[in-house]
Amino acid sequence: MNLHEFLTFASEAEIVGLWGIALLIIAVVALFGERRRMKRARIDRIGWVPWTNIFMASAIVGMGLLALAAKGILAG
Repeated sequence: MNLHEFLTFASEAEIVGLWGIALLIIAVVALFGERRRMKRARIDRIGWVPWTNIFMASAIVGMGLLALAAKGILAG
């Protein structure tokens, strides 16, 4: 089964679960970005991306979507 067939015949719970996983991947990337910003060599070069806000928003929404998807997948 290729990706196109899976997405065509996937249930709504599976699609929500995929969105949750994608948001958690974004949260991990934001976590590494914040960690990199904290370990910078020059303190006056802080950057412009709000990594903490991106991490918190994507982690909260991603975990919520995964919780909803798990309930839907287990229900059948």
